[in-house]
Amino acid sequence: MKHPAAPVDVPACSCCGEPAVIYQPVSRRHLCGIHLVRDVEKRVASTINEAGQIHAGDRIAVALSGGKDSTALLVILSRLLPAWPGADLVAITVDEGIAGYRTDTIRAAEALTGRLGVDHRIVSFRDLVGADLDTLLAGRETEACTICGILRKKALTDAARTAGATAIATGHNLDDEAQSMLMNAFRGDLPRLVRNTGTGRSALFLPRIKPLAAVTEKEIAAYLFVQGLFSVLPECPYTRYALRAEVRSLLAGLEDRHPGTMQHLADNKKSIERYCAGTPVMESLHHCRECGDPCSGEICQVCRLRHSLGK
Repeated sequence: MKHPAAPVDVPACSCCGEPAVIYQPVSRRHLCGIHLVRDVEKRVASTINEAGQIHAGDRIAVALSGGKDSTALLVILSRLLPAWPGADLVAITVDEGIAGYRTDTIRAAEALTGRLGVDHRIVSFRDLVGADLDTLLAGRETEACTICGILRKKALTDAARTAGATAIATGHNLDDEAQSMLMNAFRGDLPRLVRNTGTGRSALFLPRIKPLAAVTEKEIAAYLFVQGLFSVLPECPYTRYALRAEVRSLLAGLEDRHPGTMQHLADNKKSIERYCAGTPVMESLHHCRECGDPCSGEICQVCRLRHSLGK
């Protein structure tokens, strides 16, 4: 299908001259929908191949919330997967139990996996600890992201192991990576700053890979929009308690004024990881004395949380 004629004030695609849908300030290129899709998928493939994130015969568990990032991740991986013979996908959605939020995203996840023909599994906090997140957070809403993060990671890992996955893919994009870099620096959390769970194939844990780590949130939204895959979904009501919301706003302003800021932060994180690899900064792993899961102390975060919640 030929692009419609562009109004005189619409920039032309740097690749073909058709109407552009996005401007990439770092590369200084305008791209039309067709070339944006090709560019994003090519960069994701490059990220996967450079880090050896996927191998032939792998079963990749895709963390599918139903939001834009995980939607783009599943769509792209489903298209790229033939490059790794024998590899397949299983989508896992974690239902935290958040009223007025998770129902819509689960419905979107079910529709997407049905359209792509991908095995889809749903696990819940209620199955994991006997209560949903809203109940667990009564009177301690400011701890929402910490509690949710710990339990979601556990639920996703358990479901991925049950599904026979060899790795877990998450939809973290370049914005997320840059935000995490700053947040960990602000907190003085060097071990978390240098941690890289996507390398190696340890028997202790499933590698976590981030194929979208070189793609911006804006590019992901445009990638879905030009293909008719973008859906407007509610935002998690607990976001307002998160440090990430403040850091996101700060970084957005810096990126607008100084294009490339987020990529520089992500690159610096990789440099720090390489510099600290094998040093005492990296935490040694043990087995939790209560549940047997890998952890850096005697008791894992999930078991500590269960105790604090009286579970």
